[in-house]
Amino acid sequence: MDLRDLTYFETIAELGHLGRAAEKLNRSQPALSKSIQRLEESLGARLFQRDGRRIKLTDAGALLQARGRQLRLSISETEREVRDFASGLTGNIRLGCAASMAEHLLPQLAASLLERAPAITLSLSIAQDDVLRESLRAGRLDAIICPLMVDDPQFLAYPLIHDEAVVVASADHPIFEGSVELKDLCQYHWVLGAPTVNARRWIDNAFLSRQLPAPRVKIETNAISLLPRLIARTQLLSFLARETLEHGHGMSQLREVRLAETTMRRTVAVWLRADGYVPPAAQVMVELLRSGAALAGQA
Repeated sequence: MDLRDLTYFETIAELGHLGRAAEKLNRSQPALSKSIQRLEESLGARLFQRDGRRIKLTDAGALLQARGRQLRLSISETEREVRDFASGLTGNIRLGCAASMAEHLLPQLAASLLERAPAITLSLSIAQDDVLRESLRAGRLDAIICPLMVDDPQFLAYPLIHDEAVVVASADHPIFEGSVELKDLCQYHWVLGAPTVNARRWIDNAFLSRQLPAPRVKIETNAISLLPRLIARTQLLSFLARETLEHGHGMSQLREVRLAETTMRRTVAVWLRADGYVPPAAQVMVELLRSGAALAGQA
C-alpha cells in the first residue's frame, strides 16, 4: 500500500466527491481513480460506493480511514522521536492548559522549564478541558494541564495540586442582600462553559441532583476567567476556580457566593496519552511538575 495513495484516499473520503478532491490535491480525476483502484486491488476490497452524485465509504473504506489516521499519527511521532533523539534535550513542547489554570500555573512552569532546558520552545494552547482532552487524544498536543475528572484508559494523569471552583457574582449583586440558599441562585442567569466541560457538568448536577432546574445560561464561553469585567457589570452568576478569584487579574470586583453545595473540590493534573510518544522535552516538563519544582507558591 502506497502512502501517497492513502493520502489521496483520505482526501476523497473527507470530501465525498472525486472532482473536489482532484481540485484540492491538484491532480486529475483519472489519476485519483487509478490511485483508489490500486488501493482496492492491494486490499482486496471496495472502498467507495455511489450515493447519488457523491461517493461514500463502504465499511471496509471506513475501517481504512480510521487506520489511516492512526498510521499518519504514528509516522509523525516517529519523525519527531528521531529528531529529538538526534538533537538531545531540545525541541518544542505542545502544551495545553485549562483557562482557569493558565494565569497562576504557567508563569512558574515556564520559568522552571527554561532554566532547566534553555533550548526548549513552548507552543501553548489555552482552552477548556473538553477541547484539551480531544486535542491530546488526537496527538495535536504532547501534554495538558487540567482538572482530574475522568477515568479514561487512553490517558495517564499525574495529580499536581488541589483546587476549588466556586460560584461568583459582582460585589454589589443583589444575591448578597440577605442569606443565600441554593434555590435562590435559580432566579438569575449565568455565564458558563459549554455543557461538555467538566465544571459545567458538575454545577448543573449540583442543582439537578437536588430537584432544582439547571442554571439558566445567558452567555456560553470557553474563557470565563478572562471575563471579570463582564461579570462585574451584570447580574450574571458564574463558576470560577477559587485561585483565579483570589489572585487573578481584575477579580477585585467579584465576590464568592458561599454555599457548600456549589463548592467543587477537584485535583489539577498533567495528562499524557497512555500509548503516545512523549518527547524528551515534555518528559522534563512532567518531571518538573511532579516534583513540585514548577509549582512554587501554588496551593
